[in-house]
Amino acid sequence: MKSWIMFFLIICSINLDAQKELSNEKSFALEALDSKKDHYFEIAMRIWDYAELGYQETKSSSLLQSTLAQEGFSIETGVANIPTAFIASYGSGQPIIALLGEFDALPGVSQTNAAYKEKRDDVNAGHACGHHLFGTGSAAAAIEVKNWMQRNNIEGTLRFYGTPAEEGGAGKVYMVRDGLFDDVNAVLHWHPSNGNSANAASSLANKSAKFRFYGVSSHAAGSPWNGRSALDGVEAMNYMVNLMREHIPQESRLHYVITSGGEAPNVVPEFAEVFYYCRHPQMTQVKKNFNWLVEIAESAAKGTQTKMEFEVIHGLFNILPNETLNRVVYENLVTVGGVKYNEEEEEYANQIISSFEYADNVSLNLSENIAPFKVIRQGTGGSTDVGDISWTVPTAGLRTATWVPGTSAHTWQAVAAGGTTIGQKGMMVAAKTLTLSAMDFFSNKDLLEKAKEELTSQRGADFIYKSLLGDREPPLDYRK
Repeated sequence: MKSWIMFFLIICSINLDAQKELSNEKSFALEALDSKKDHYFEIAMRIWDYAELGYQETKSSSLLQSTLAQEGFSIETGVANIPTAFIASYGSGQPIIALLGEFDALPGVSQTNAAYKEKRDDVNAGHACGHHLFGTGSAAAAIEVKNWMQRNNIEGTLRFYGTPAEEGGAGKVYMVRDGLFDDVNAVLHWHPSNGNSANAASSLANKSAKFRFYGVSSHAAGSPWNGRSALDGVEAMNYMVNLMREHIPQESRLHYVITSGGEAPNVVPEFAEVFYYCRHPQMTQVKKNFNWLVEIAESAAKGTQTKMEFEVIHGLFNILPNETLNRVVYENLVTVGGVKYNEEEEEYANQIISSFEYADNVSLNLSENIAPFKVIRQGTGGSTDVGDISWTVPTAGLRTATWVPGTSAHTWQAVAAGGTTIGQKGMMVAAKTLTLSAMDFFSNKDLLEKAKEELTSQRGADFIYKSLLGDREPPLDYRK
């Protein structure tokens, strides 16, 4: 009996020593990231300055590639037939843990880092979704995890996926479709935000397309009977879609812009185009709604005696949240803590908040707080191509306060704060949380197995991935 007690005490001692050693390693990693925060922010600001649009992120992608290559990662470029997509790898064998990095900007939101609206003269785009911080913060985490693996002879493979064109270009979907995630055990990602959270949360599935109508031009006053208006086709489609809204599930979202409506009022338009987004919390309903859109477009063309064709631009699954992995990420986010402003940053933040119509309802404390953990299986709001990855690999993520509380994504306020030390601090919270979480994933194979079981249970054992994009090639010119 005494021998069994002694054996139990020895095992407990070994486990405690292992935990202490890991804890020391985590502290070392956090200190190392702190020591390099200015270096990483310099990289992020170069990408912020480039402000390159989807599939055109040549300089941004090259900068991240060279940063990782200098740290000992092997680089595979141009994956999935996308020139700016890449995979950086370190180590070998199982498990394979991956981090995602985005780096594309948005058109039409040029902005300096001033606390007031001020357009930059050199570019017409801006990082209004903070992807300059996303890519750099994930790269910082990858480098620190690699250093930990190297120091401790950790078995397994660490990958950084450079993923272009998240903003409407669905870069990750083509990477999933090409099987680039098939052997991965777990994926980590993050996103800039106005607060700190690590919920196991879903998103909206989304499919988009450009509907193009072709008519016959003629003089709009002298001989309109000889013309057939392509714009009539677009307007007829839009009218019927707006009637359709009443008869689809209320969680659905349909929005559009007319990208071309003709050249002059006195010429019957021979070409017109409308760009549609079709969203819902479930990809199966997106398919149904989108098929109805196509039927409406065909009817609009028939009714206006025009011709119609459409091009699918992107299609995204809803995120399949993984509670097993995300609870680990949440615990690490709590350990790291939120973003604390100094006096100068607080003054800047108050100036930004004064630009909001709802300024009285915004509290600066939100940047320091960590939101309570939630499991949100029905998505609301936006969409992301991380969704397709999450149906293939157990995936977990977080959001950090890179923007002033109350800031919405895709605004000049988001661009501005992302170019300041507020953005830097939020980025480093993400980098630290990702680092600690990746270390946990490598150290706990049972955790990875449980996460895989959760994924299989949610999507079904017979699930076979088939993208909403079909077999189309990446739309490399969609922003040109």
